[in-house]
Amino acid sequence: MSTGPDSASATAPLPPTPPPSFPYRLVATDLDGTLLRADDTVSVRTREALAAVTAAGAAHIIVTGRAVPWTRHILDDLGYEGLAVCGQGAQLYHAGEHRLLTSVTLDRQLAGLALSKIEAETGPLALAASRDGLDGEVLIGPGYRVLDDELPAVFVDDPAEMWAAPLNKVYIQHPELDDDALARVARATAGTLVDVVMAGAGVVEILPLGLNKATGLSLAARRLGVTAADTIAFGDMPNDIPMFAWARHGVAMANAHEELKAVADEITASNCDDGIAVVLERLLLGRPGPV
Repeated sequence: MSTGPDSASATAPLPPTPPPSFPYRLVATDLDGTLLRADDTVSVRTREALAAVTAAGAAHIIVTGRAVPWTRHILDDLGYEGLAVCGQGAQLYHAGEHRLLTSVTLDRQLAGLALSKIEAETGPLALAASRDGLDGEVLIGPGYRVLDDELPAVFVDDPAEMWAAPLNKVYIQHPELDDDALARVARATAGTLVDVVMAGAGVVEILPLGLNKATGLSLAARRLGVTAADTIAFGDMPNDIPMFAWARHGVAMANAHEELKAVADEITASNCDDGIAVVLERLLLGRPGPV
């Protein structure tokens, strides 16, 4: 039997190389300050790292404080077609189908009572509100500072307009208190009625009690057939703390808020320095790193 270089066995294609091993089945990433760089783009390196982990059998899911109307254009630009947890966990969105799967709304009566309690301590607040639904508008009340004028918003002169339809959340600002101080006061005075999170610079939010990124992520994980023990999560702000508590491993960006760094399992490079890719590449090489 011939065994030379012209034999069939010598010319047969080699079997495909198996994908690299990866210790998690789900990679959950926050959006702003985590997956997105300062210019709202995702680097080639991070895209390639995420593609490699999905090739290894893991799923990638975006978990963001943004409501769907403020998120879907970014997902479309990224070519992202999976599930996304939006609105601090209030909304589960199928990006590929452009379909809102689940949505939780804020009890407007309780929210009004909570605001009254907060304002009794702080004085008048400036408000904005995120309306429920796939096309829900963000309504901006008098005095509320919009930090990103490229995001779709509707300015209203009468604050009562914000309460006329179902809401996912209410944003609050104070003319003197910084974000951390405002969030602390709001939790202390109204924390039995609503949840309060600090989600970014100038972004303090009132949410339905018990709602957070972990509740939304757990719902998405069940649909994907994975668990908390299968999950690595990346984030940068205090609103990511529940997600870190839920996931097996929480990674804070170098640019993260100190409250999140304090509970993280490890700290990576910043969002502008491919912090997500740094960790994923290491894990793909079988190097567990910090625990």
